[in-house]
Amino acid sequence: MRATYMYGAGDVRVIDVPDPAVQHPTDALVRVVRSCVCGSDLHPYHNMPASERGESMGHEFVGIVEDVGSEVRTIGKGDFVIAPFAWSDGTCDFCREGLQTSCRHGGFWNAGDVRGGQAEAVRVPLADGTLVPVPVEENSPLVPSLLTLSDVYGTGYHAAVKARVTADTTVTVIGDGAVGLMGVLSAQQLGAPRIILMGRHKERTDLGREFGATEVVAERGTEGIAAVRELTRGDGTHVVIEAVGHMPAYEQALGVVRPGGVISRVGLPQYDDAPVGWDLFGPNITLTGGPAPARAYIETLLPAVLDGTVDPGRVFDTELPLDDAPAAYRAMDDRLSLKVLLRA
Repeated sequence: MRATYMYGAGDVRVIDVPDPAVQHPTDALVRVVRSCVCGSDLHPYHNMPASERGESMGHEFVGIVEDVGSEVRTIGKGDFVIAPFAWSDGTCDFCREGLQTSCRHGGFWNAGDVRGGQAEAVRVPLADGTLVPVPVEENSPLVPSLLTLSDVYGTGYHAAVKARVTADTTVTVIGDGAVGLMGVLSAQQLGAPRIILMGRHKERTDLGREFGATEVVAERGTEGIAAVRELTRGDGTHVVIEAVGHMPAYEQALGVVRPGGVISRVGLPQYDDAPVGWDLFGPNITLTGGPAPARAYIETLLPAVLDGTVDPGRVFDTELPLDDAPAAYRAMDDRLSLKVLLRA
């Protein structure tokens, strides 16, 4: 089969690899219908050391079940399924608490002998706890929106939930990528009356306005902080969703959060050290966030996707065949595309 591998910074290839197969009684084999490139995939695209064997890529996919192990009970051949970006058993204490990213027996795609989703097929461990069957056909127009539930929609929602967004909280979202836009949508769904989106790309911020942003601030750094402070009478907002992961975004979050507020980080941090002393302690700021347990939110978010109330799939502005994955990475890295959908 064909699969996407990265061999170093900027070096993405689609190659022939052995077909996956059920190996354990709890496995499922999924034929990938759609996958995509994530903003977090661009981090290794920028800095991965050269590798002769390469690394498989992709952690967001939906597809059709083609085979199941003898102990799989909740899904069957022919089911259309959503695969969250972490696989989990669904039964351990962390899974029962809604933290599948810390599952005692789970893991993440592209680790160990579990390959990635930017491919024609994937072996899914712990299929009963991981996969979510959905009653749609593989050619349904809902497929792009269903794909967002594997990561970016759940991640944006996680950011808003961890920040305790309500009808009484104002929100700043830093970052106009797919996760930031999903943070806007999620904050709007949770009732936030005011959502300030910090982003510089008009096509993206226009979509953010449609998702619920009430204002847009294009400036960055100290100018961006000053602009948000001016909009909020000097106070800042109760919640800041940081959806970028770089130090300037974290510093910006510190600059626009209101005393007593919450910074919710869901951008994959590209730094090890950050101010957490008096900058947080003095004004009683809460720092939260982390890898979203997307599996925990799918049942909550799915009904509105199925009935068309929300259309998170609009974050996909480019669609390419799997063999064009290298071009997909370039398009996202060059900011020519917001998020690229891949047809397997």
